[in-house]
Amino acid sequence: MGKPVSLSCLTNGSFALITEVAVEGLTRRRLLDLGLVPGTKVEVIRRSPVGDPIAYGVRGAVIVLRKEVASKVFCEDLGR
Repeated sequence: MGKPVSLSCLTNGSFALITEVAVEGLTRRRLLDLGLVPGTKVEVIRRSPVGDPIAYGVRGAVIVLRKEVASKVFCEDLGR
C-alpha cells in the first residue's frame, strides 16, 4: 500500500479506497453517514470549473464535498 493521499488530490475519473476520515464532531458523523467509511471505494466524478466543490461517487450515490473537507479524508489511490 502506498502513501495515503487526500480525496481532494485525486483527478477526475480516479478511483480510491478510503483509509481514514480525519475530522471530528458533526462533520465526521455526516461523512460517515454519507458512506465515507474506511474500506469504501470512491470515484472522482467531476470537479467544478474552479476546482471546488468536487463530486464523488460513493456506494451508488453522488455526493459533493468542498475541497477543505475532502482534504481531510485520506485514501489509497487505485488509479483509473
